[in-house]
Amino acid sequence: MKLIRRFSFTVLVTFVIAGSAAFAQSSVDKPGQQVEAVFESSDGAKVPYLIYLPKNYSADSEQEFALLYFLHGRGESNGPLSLVAKWGPPKFAARGDDLPYIVVSPQCPRSDRWSSETQQKRLTELLDAITKRYRVNQESIFLTGLSMGGYGTWTMATNSPGRFAAVAPICGGGDPAKAANLVDVPIWVFHGDQDKPVPFEKSVKMVDAITKAGGTKVRFTTMENVGHNCWSAAYATPELYQWMNAQVKNK
Repeated sequence: MKLIRRFSFTVLVTFVIAGSAAFAQSSVDKPGQQVEAVFESSDGAKVPYLIYLPKNYSADSEQEFALLYFLHGRGESNGPLSLVAKWGPPKFAARGDDLPYIVVSPQCPRSDRWSSETQQKRLTELLDAITKRYRVNQESIFLTGLSMGGYGTWTMATNSPGRFAAVAPICGGGDPAKAANLVDVPIWVFHGDQDKPVPFEKSVKMVDAITKAGGTKVRFTTMENVGHNCWSAAYATPELYQWMNAQVKNK
């Protein structure tokens, strides 16, 4: 069953949340801080990314943590890696919020896009490496992204639907012909109904296709009178994280 929730935002609030590939630097383990790191993919590419470990993270502990994988928009490709922290979860980590997740935020090259086959392969390799290196709860891996990252989120979820406990594409678009891949994936979609760069209908088509294919775990929040930047409000929605935390893969 499709759930559509409508909001009209005039003021945006902030939210504080409690082998073939290798890493190119030896240690980035700094709990409570977001740091820059580099991953070398199997094709020899250097993939820069930000990583945040929760304050109570310890490699010596048996405790495992949920992982939040964040894909930025096109604008954050055009500059240093620090630009990736302009929006969303990496922004919260950069300003010092106490987050309960391992947050991984790679940067896409200016010459490519997250939804391309090349970038999807690199994203998968990075995620594989992170989950092997850190104490990640494999049943609680969450995927989200905005604009270009929203497209990348739809694509990655479609390619690997069994990997993610929850997916939140923000003002992106996917392939409705592959919607059947997503019928069992908890998905929360956000899109502004006045969006020009990525038309609102892109999300509508995906949600309708998933529902038609038999999906009952998709939610759709229409942000009325909001343009392309609906992500500021979406990522400032406490219920989004409460919803994520309630999702456990295969349960």
